[in-house]
Amino acid sequence: MPVEITWWGHATCTVADSDVRVLTDPLFARRLAHLRRRRGALPAPDAWRADVALVSHLHADHLHVPSLARLAEGTRLLVPRGAPRSVPGLRRLTHLRVTEVEPGEVTQVGAVRVRAVPARHDGRRLPFGRRHSPALGFVVEGEARTYFAGDTGLFDEMAAEVGPVDAALLPVGGWGPSLGEGHLDAGRAAEALARLAPRSAVPVHYGTYWPIGMDAVRPHEFHAPGDEFVRLAAERAPGVAVHRLGHGESIRLGVTA
Repeated sequence: MPVEITWWGHATCTVADSDVRVLTDPLFARRLAHLRRRRGALPAPDAWRADVALVSHLHADHLHVPSLARLAEGTRLLVPRGAPRSVPGLRRLTHLRVTEVEPGEVTQVGAVRVRAVPARHDGRRLPFGRRHSPALGFVVEGEARTYFAGDTGLFDEMAAEVGPVDAALLPVGGWGPSLGEGHLDAGRAAEALARLAPRSAVPVHYGTYWPIGMDAVRPHEFHAPGDEFVRLAAERAPGVAVHRLGHGESIRLGVTA
């Protein structure tokens, strides 16, 4: 059975594996604070359908309570340990089955195992959060092993912590003209790809949201990271098939040996 990966924009993807739909960092909004969705139509309601949704960290463009509220009754939701304490809105989502996880923990969802892995990123609910929750990545293990990095910087133990994977969903940009500490740009994402050595990769976390009023300011930094990642990945990890998807586009992966 093929594994299908769909990119909806920003860090939101659906991984369909072994008849289980996994949704990453759901963000279905035209506007978020000072950010506006500038590319890609809002996904249709079918995109909200999931057996389990994964939240990598507490930043509002990854843990978006109004988007999570759209998920169907009984959907499993995995969040970093301590998230409900830091984000009171999570506690109002009583229609979801919320589970707090930390690196190393494994959750079984149907025929799929979801393993939380470390990320190097600020785990607070910004701008005012003082409590820390771990920033996470996730490895979805079914017919294939798919790594969703969330937001992360490079770190020495990345390959060992993530383990062998068939596909990697890697952030390659952001939502403004600069990236702070704990992020991957196109070059660092290509280096991560060389370390992880998956069969396939999809660049995410770019080309969707941009600050209001900055439409004409260095617009190439909004559009360019995906193409730059493709170029640099070909140099540093030539054995990896990189798929630069448009919003709402999908790829299918073969079954692992």
